[in-house]
Amino acid sequence: SSAKAMGLENVEVREGYAESLPVEDAAAHVVISNGVINLCPDKPAVFREMFRVLKAGGRIQVGDILVHEEVPQDARDDIDLWSG
Repeated sequence: SSAKAMGLENVEVREGYAESLPVEDAAAHVVISNGVINLCPDKPAVFREMFRVLKAGGRIQVGDILVHEEVPQDARDDIDLWSG
């Protein structure tokens, strides 16, 4: 992994789904999501998981796309609109 290549020993990478995080209850000080929540069909499950894995006093940092109106299907299908 990139963390190992950089010699970082305090980093652990786990593969999983945002709706079912492979992390124990109350294990994380911070949960970071950068553009992931909008891709998940069950957003309430994602937030439940975030709160489940957070320690008391933990923080959530989210960077995501928010829309106030339904996005037309042709716009949803155009990846160039959603990526840099």
